[in-house]
Amino acid sequence: MVMSFRKLKLQFTRKDATMKLHDFSTLTFDCYGTLINWEQGMINGLKPLTDQLDRELPRNEILEAHARYESGQQRWTPGMKYHDLLAIVYKRLAEEWRLPCSVEDCLAYGNSVKDWPEFPDSADALAYLKSHYKLVILSNVDNTSFAGSNARLGVEFDAIYTAEDVGSYKPADRNFDYMLESLSALGVDKSQILHTAESMFHDHGPANRHGLNNCWIYRRHDQDGFGATMNPGTMPSYDFMFTSMAAMAEAHQAE
Repeated sequence: MVMSFRKLKLQFTRKDATMKLHDFSTLTFDCYGTLINWEQGMINGLKPLTDQLDRELPRNEILEAHARYESGQQRWTPGMKYHDLLAIVYKRLAEEWRLPCSVEDCLAYGNSVKDWPEFPDSADALAYLKSHYKLVILSNVDNTSFAGSNARLGVEFDAIYTAEDVGSYKPADRNFDYMLESLSALGVDKSQILHTAESMFHDHGPANRHGLNNCWIYRRHDQDGFGATMNPGTMPSYDFMFTSMAAMAEAHQAE
């Protein structure tokens, strides 16, 4: 039985209602899905395939297929750079949909991350939060791809940890271990960190396992399903929930 995400959200729990955003010194961010609108980027980048279909696929069907191949490829080839991994995802989708594609098509999609749009509120919210926190990225991409996205976000992050740096992809515990060890070397204790992300699968599950306080940016609050992320199974808990980065910044200002 398929249950909508709007129904599933009733199962989420908040850990401590007395906690304040001001309790933290450092925000660690997932980027794609939280700051960058990766789902729209995917839909745009896959148009050379989807335009060939003899029927129009629902948006979520496209995104869920993408999530399935991306997650599987990340497990099989954890050390592969993200732009190369995306090229394989494109090939797998073409095969599932029985569509022709060239190596050049696959590589073009892999290199499209730099073109994925930012959410309209991300840059302004980050600019505000930068004056109150250290800002850190923990992302499932390669460094070249993130550099293109960083230019869109217009903020200098205090640290950037990518899958290319770590040699694995979230939700692997290794990525969070790497981040926590690296931040400890910068004098940031785990208790000072608020992990901020959209994906329950990639981020909030591992954040719970690592004892990190966490903030859910619920970008998909008006949509069903999990989109470009896998179903996390057991639903993680969270300390804060906002439907946008603008709402998070406004809540901090209100405190």
